[in-house]
Amino acid sequence: MNKVVLIGRLTRDPELRYTGQGTPVASFSIAVNRRKQKDKPQEADFINCVAWGITGENLSKYQSKGSQIAVQGRIQTRNYENKEGKRVYVTEVVAEEIEFLGSKRENQSNNEFNQDFGVPLDDFHPIEEDDDDLPF
Repeated sequence: MNKVVLIGRLTRDPELRYTGQGTPVASFSIAVNRRKQKDKPQEADFINCVAWGITGENLSKYQSKGSQIAVQGRIQTRNYENKEGKRVYVTEVVAEEIEFLGSKRENQSNNEFNQDFGVPLDDFHPIEEDDDDLPF
């Protein structure tokens, strides 16, 4: 079984690009804290990840450096030949699901949801509750 679950913060803005066939793919890196050891400074691992399709598009659209996310996916090692003719191996997490974490304030500052859909928040008003209409 090859399953990875990580919670961390983006170390940079996700980089969205498209394959030759037009498939979106976002590359990103997250910092994941290690278990703190007594009398030692906090350490973190920096994990390279990729997200394909709509998952990658949404990540790059709504999240930025410093955003806290949860990633579920699998580890994959790929290889290619560089310009010098050497075989290069890359190990990364292929994200299958990404959840946006953090406070509502963080998420509002990191995305432009209302601007993207042209819905001003001023047009929404809380619903007034009238207990007389309830059937119980």
